[in-house]
Amino acid sequence: MPSLFKHLFQPLKIRGCTLKNRIMSTGHDTTLPTDGTVNASLVAYQAARARGGVGLIVLQVSGVHETARYTNHVLMATEDSSIAGYAQVAEAVHRYGAALFAQLFHPGREMTEAEGGLLNIAYAPSSVPNERFHVMPQPLKKVMIDSIISGYGDAARRMQTAGLDGVEIVASHGYLPSQFLNPRINLRDDAYGGDFKRRLRFLSDVIDNIRGKVSDQFVVGLRISGSEQDEQGLTEEESLQAITAVSDRIDYVNVTLGNSASMGGAVHIAPPMTQTIAYVAPYAARVKKLVQIPVFVAGRINQPQDAEAVIATGQADVCGMTRALICDPELPNKAAKGALEAIRVCIACNQACIGHFHKGYPISCIQNPVSGRELRYGTLSRAAAKRVMVVGGGPAGMKAASIAAQRGHRVTLYEAERHLGGQALLAQLLPGRAEFGGLITNLGYEVWAAGVEVRKDCRVDREQVMEVGPDIVIVATGAKPYRPEFPSEGNLQILDAWEVLRGADVGNSVVVIDWRADWIGIGIAEQLVRKGHSVRLAVNGLCAGETLPLYVRDDAAATLHKLGVVILPYMRLYGADSNTVYLQHIASGEPVIVEGINTLVLCSGHTPISQLADDIENLSLDVHVIGDAASPRTAEEAVFEGLKVAAEI
Repeated sequence: MPSLFKHLFQPLKIRGCTLKNRIMSTGHDTTLPTDGTVNASLVAYQAARARGGVGLIVLQVSGVHETARYTNHVLMATEDSSIAGYAQVAEAVHRYGAALFAQLFHPGREMTEAEGGLLNIAYAPSSVPNERFHVMPQPLKKVMIDSIISGYGDAARRMQTAGLDGVEIVASHGYLPSQFLNPRINLRDDAYGGDFKRRLRFLSDVIDNIRGKVSDQFVVGLRISGSEQDEQGLTEEESLQAITAVSDRIDYVNVTLGNSASMGGAVHIAPPMTQTIAYVAPYAARVKKLVQIPVFVAGRINQPQDAEAVIATGQADVCGMTRALICDPELPNKAAKGALEAIRVCIACNQACIGHFHKGYPISCIQNPVSGRELRYGTLSRAAAKRVMVVGGGPAGMKAASIAAQRGHRVTLYEAERHLGGQALLAQLLPGRAEFGGLITNLGYEVWAAGVEVRKDCRVDREQVMEVGPDIVIVATGAKPYRPEFPSEGNLQILDAWEVLRGADVGNSVVVIDWRADWIGIGIAEQLVRKGHSVRLAVNGLCAGETLPLYVRDDAAATLHKLGVVILPYMRLYGADSNTVYLQHIASGEPVIVEGINTLVLCSGHTPISQLADDIENLSLDVHVIGDAASPRTAEEAVFEGLKVAAEI
């Protein structure tokens, strides 16, 4: 055991289950199931994390009652027919020595979607509306409360029959048990509402029902927010009171933060990189002082060093490292060997993990596109060695080069600049985006570990390709800022985002044109206003950050609002003169005139750098164009296409 991790790799016994280490993959929706049951994709996904050495996997939420179908792809544990699927994932996880718990779930008023676009009826303790999803729930009648409570116990029995080691009651993030606990949500005057004891009764009855239907060795835990971080949510004091009241009847408590009912509270469900590392740990530490059972915690614990520190300082006993394990399922094994430089570190971008969930797509990772695609890319075949020339050392080229070399090809990577990384080198310069540079570090290690020959400061043309004579050319030459045509008179300073990030002098009064409604326009606006500039952000969309993962968008919106950035939605650039920018409302067509401007900053997207691809298309070569060189998009598409092409050549 590495001396760095004396605490992280200590076993932990919880009732009849022993965790081999203190690393946990928390319950998170993968959108891999398609019909409410465990399928082969989900089994392969969880097996990859178990094989990577994690101590505990908590399966994504399973509905305990028909009224718990809050999405079209939620797992359901309401019928005995579900047992076979759970047994498959249990067998796959246990094969590698990991423990498996299941989350038992009812959303209450947190209803988001239903089949065919129709909304299901939401049930809650009282008719108190949900702000984020604009849902007005129906108050639960006693007969349905009884049915739901029984559903928790029946679901737990099914999990034990399937061979799982335990269950976790989800009372976090403002879901149904939390709604009963919350005096601002629970307005009942019967046995399930009123004073604290009656508001606790639902959770208490759920615990008792589960305990009455499983064996003494079966683990029963509780997930709850240490604070729901919202005016209408559970306070820290209320959460601590509930935890303390039931701690003698549960086996562990899993502490998280935030709620799902408000945009500000929901940011903490999958906190973006602007949140500090392990920032939830102090909440867990306060719980740990009050209870005698193990305390789990999750929230921006990205590296084993961070998890070790949390446990060593007595703040928690187990650390959830979910996104870290999506990014690198082998993290525990690598940490156990002391191979820290080999860990592909999560950058908390949220783009392909929780971002995919919000769009209804299967989970993945921009750095590790194998995640969620284990059945397709989990095992790559060896290739008949060919000479591969990869041109462009951004994310697409780096991924293609490393995968091709891993498969046995002889690979040389050519980069025109002095450093690998492409646009990620600029992205990391934006406020709150420094961790995005980890993408470069991680891909750089993969390139080195695979034995790729790298030639920097080397611009490739047709003649050099002909001279090298490769069997395969992968063109990943990226893109450059797009400058749209528009009427312009006078001497108004016009810059693109790249020029601003590279240090161009900018006037005091600025309009930022945000065509993509992504993180570039937001980041430029924040950077400039923090430097003292007056900024108006003109967005070609419904809102700033419209194309971003929801929690990243909402976190950025909060920051821009606090900084006083003026946001103009529904805007397109129409023209400019010496001190005026002319915009047009894209819905009404009406003009919007912004006067007294010194600088216009264009965040207008990118255009492919495709000259090399055009120049060599008539050569007798196997040529593949990937990433922004094919079509400017995001790092996710770039890295995935690097994997896809390199896996097939």
